[in-house]
Amino acid sequence: MKRRNFLKNSTLGTATLISAPILASPQVQSTKKTKAMANVKEVRPIVVCTWDFHNATARAWEVLKSGGNSLDAVEQGVMVEEADPNNQTVGLGGRPDRDGNVTLDACIMDKDARCGSVVYLQNIVHPVSVARKVMEDTPHIILAGKGAEQFAYEKGFKKVNLLTEKSRQEWLKWKKTSKYQPVINIENHDTIGMLAIDKNGDISGACTTSGMAYKIAGRVGDSPIIGAGLFVDNEVGAATATGVGEEVIRTVGSFLIVELMRQGMSPQEACEEGVKRIIEKNKDKQDFQIGFLAINKNGETGGYCIHPGFTYSMFTAKGQLNHPAGSYLKG
Repeated sequence: MKRRNFLKNSTLGTATLISAPILASPQVQSTKKTKAMANVKEVRPIVVCTWDFHNATARAWEVLKSGGNSLDAVEQGVMVEEADPNNQTVGLGGRPDRDGNVTLDACIMDKDARCGSVVYLQNIVHPVSVARKVMEDTPHIILAGKGAEQFAYEKGFKKVNLLTEKSRQEWLKWKKTSKYQPVINIENHDTIGMLAIDKNGDISGACTTSGMAYKIAGRVGDSPIIGAGLFVDNEVGAATATGVGEEVIRTVGSFLIVELMRQGMSPQEACEEGVKRIIEKNKDKQDFQIGFLAINKNGETGGYCIHPGFTYSMFTAKGQLNHPAGSYLKG
């Protein structure tokens, strides 16, 4: 698949990071948003996700097509990849850290800005569902490590050995050199971020990953961080990210993109600006990949990345499509 081939071949202060127009009055923001979205035909329901996870978008579409809500759709959609042992970047079968432990990160966010997250979770196949339990059953947003694992058991999740034989053998081979130097388009991970709008026009999102292969034990990227790997604003739209999470965190990438859409940018324009912000922070370093995916309230979508290769899957009443995203660098 293109995504697999891609993997093989492939801040200023907060006050200055957020530009002046973002801090404009609500009236100005509303006017800009109204003008930008005027005369645009709404597309709903709709689901999009990073990469070509067509089975995931197909499952989410089943939920939406039957009248289900966007929160259930994104959860059930990404769960498909979490349960697939052949996907070595998410859930069961994910590549381990350098100590041989598979550790998972996930978050989920709904139309009411409720959100939940788990980081450094072990022995649980579906971290996105644990994140939803954090959101719905606790006063907290993030649970980590052993605490998150114990919470999952208390909620009825079963303990599962996530390290498959294939991933174990690859880890043992890696240990012979123990070289950790992420290269362009070989970040060893395919975060799945999913965004959906249901028939009522309500937006939700989810993001789940096993993170970088052979990372330092305890490392957490952007995927479970609300505002970085995922952000939803039901009045405006939503965004999610994939790639080297450290760089997304530096610019609070998904939040930035949603705010740019609030100013009046299209999802495509916002994703492009999000990538450019990261490039500006790394003028002498471009040997890494970032991909952004966004959707606005009308169902318009956009995607953009640093290096060619990032794609996103979309499912609407017209069917399922895989879209190559534009890139800042052209090859």
